[in-house]
Amino acid sequence: MRLSAVLTAFAFVSVSFAQPARITGGAADYQVFQRGSGDRAGIALEGTAASGPVEARLVLRGVSAPGFDWKAVGKAQGGKWSARLEGVPVGGPYTLEVRAGGGEATDRVAGLLVGDLWVLAGQSNMEGVGDLLDVQPPNGLVNSFDQTDRWGIAEEPLHRLADAADRVHWRRNQQKEPEKLAGAELQKYIAGRKKGAGLGLPFAAEMVRRTGVPVGLLPCAHGGTSMDQWDPALRDKGGDSLYGATVRRVRLAGGKVTGILWYQGESDANPKAAPVFQQKFERLVASFRSDFSQPDLPFYYVQIGRHVSASNVAEWNAVQEMQRNAETTIPRSGMAPAVDFTLDDGIHVGVQDLKRLGARLARLACHGVFPNNAECAALERGPRPVSARFENGILRVEFSQVNGRLRAEGRPAGFSIHAAGGEPQALIYKIRLEGSAALLYIGGKLPEGATLRYGAGKDPYCNLRDAADMAVPVFGPLAIQ
Repeated sequence: MRLSAVLTAFAFVSVSFAQPARITGGAADYQVFQRGSGDRAGIALEGTAASGPVEARLVLRGVSAPGFDWKAVGKAQGGKWSARLEGVPVGGPYTLEVRAGGGEATDRVAGLLVGDLWVLAGQSNMEGVGDLLDVQPPNGLVNSFDQTDRWGIAEEPLHRLADAADRVHWRRNQQKEPEKLAGAELQKYIAGRKKGAGLGLPFAAEMVRRTGVPVGLLPCAHGGTSMDQWDPALRDKGGDSLYGATVRRVRLAGGKVTGILWYQGESDANPKAAPVFQQKFERLVASFRSDFSQPDLPFYYVQIGRHVSASNVAEWNAVQEMQRNAETTIPRSGMAPAVDFTLDDGIHVGVQDLKRLGARLARLACHGVFPNNAECAALERGPRPVSARFENGILRVEFSQVNGRLRAEGRPAGFSIHAAGGEPQALIYKIRLEGSAALLYIGGKLPEGATLRYGAGKDPYCNLRDAADMAVPVFGPLAIQ
């Protein structure tokens, strides 16, 4: 053999044996891993390297994380390797480094967190239509699995339907076919966005503040969608259905989540859909729990709030009442009212009140998911009507689950009395708050079969909250005793 050929062959062999360890899958920059038992998670990895042992370590704040200095995690065979790092504690951001044969790290993934994954689902008020002004700032312990299936630091706007991985989110072209936005048109859309702030990032920031546990968000909402469009029966359509797309993304993110946040119902407040809304809602929750194999999966949702419109008033209030009642029929669920918030248009909650709404959901989740956290355990879910008793000209409305006492900015408002047929009666001339009760002073005689409502209509003025800023929900008709 010629000397040049020998040297070439030797060089090839040397390069192949010196092939550094590379990470090709299993973990991505800024990924959040769902914590499991003992508040720990496993991180799977795969990659390429020359034959031999592959070592890994976790770096936290510039040094090896306790118990996770360099150690063998796998062995390369045929130029490939796979490994799993077990027992990674809640926290981060971690940098995971790998090497083959000692020496310096040859590849890494950064920004990894171990904490809680939360799905954001529903229609436009969850997708986020708030003005992109004075939005919730990013948090170092909150990342997002965006709708293009990429992990990154969570920042507003969280949802971006135009180029999502799932076709169900794409805009329809002139031929009424789904079309993904790309190239210069996509960049123009991104640069020109003026709306898109939501409640997901404020929720996550409040959860981190209260618990210290990192959060990963999975934005899955889509504006204007009905319960039928979220039908679990469409699961097998995958990315061509909202439910199927959400299930796909959860599985891609690891298969387990801490809970689901839901804001939807506006599209079902009509004569056809409203009568069966609660049935469909309960089925949706049960299906998510079944498909994720998490029968006790927490599910927290928002009661639809205001709509500046005179149409379908009865159905709007009917959906609100069904949402209030669903708390008692769906275990491990909770509802956050939104009727007291300001709007940025005729139906969408304004950006500053979206921050408050995210915090309300966080208080519900904190109480339900962190029962051993003293601050969380002390939280009540917020005022819930118990009874309305009339005596000596005063209608006493009692509430349970009040944090501290009821309060209102200015004159308490939102209550109305209705005749048996539903007609409003002008009878309340004063409202006084007393601890967890509201005292309604009645001028005149209550009609037979009178009922009490709070937040009647589509655009009421309601301002009753408790000391934790948890609002009184829309309710009624409630029988007067």
